[in-house]
Amino acid sequence: MNVNEAKTQYIMISIYKLKPKFQQVLNPVLLFLHKHKITANQITIGSVFLSILIALLFWNADTNKWYFLSLPIGLLLRMAFNALDGMMARKFNQISKLGEILNEVGDVISDVVIFFPLLKFQPESLYLVIIFIVLSVINEFSGVLGKVIGADRRYDGPMGKSDRAFVLGVYGLIKFFEVPMASYSNYIFGAVILLIAISTFTRLKKSLSEVK
Repeated sequence: MNVNEAKTQYIMISIYKLKPKFQQVLNPVLLFLHKHKITANQITIGSVFLSILIALLFWNADTNKWYFLSLPIGLLLRMAFNALDGMMARKFNQISKLGEILNEVGDVISDVVIFFPLLKFQPESLYLVIIFIVLSVINEFSGVLGKVIGADRRYDGPMGKSDRAFVLGVYGLIKFFEVPMASYSNYIFGAVILLIAISTFTRLKKSLSEVK
């Protein structure tokens, strides 16, 4: 492995790499849901409603700091939902075009509503938060583009959906413990934005390489 390959592998590090282990843990839950006639599409829709609930609690966290815990707890549950719908579809032959649409559109809607309260809580980083939300949508779109041009759907990091959820979960803990962050929030969001841009470029580059 040369230096460039090592650097490429380093920036590709993503929480998404842990998905197989996470799925193993969720397998008993999957079997329970299937036994009770829960479908993959129902799980996907449930994930969207869960995201709306997280967003509502997050938005009102200035009235009760315990609501900030909806981020680490709720986003972990959302990650479980996102893993379970795919597992259900593959294992029990529920893959469908409708399911694919629900999954992709649901993820974007969920991201936007959960990230939106950041505009309220980080006014000193308002423009960076807006850029963060927009680039998050573009990042998911770049992953879907792989399939459009005949390649695989891309999930490459270093700041994919799972990584953004982790960052926001940590943010919720920081706010809950009332750790001051106004003085360095611009640096945090700037770094996250840079990593999303790298992730997006990586996804597009790999998709193009695959079709070639």
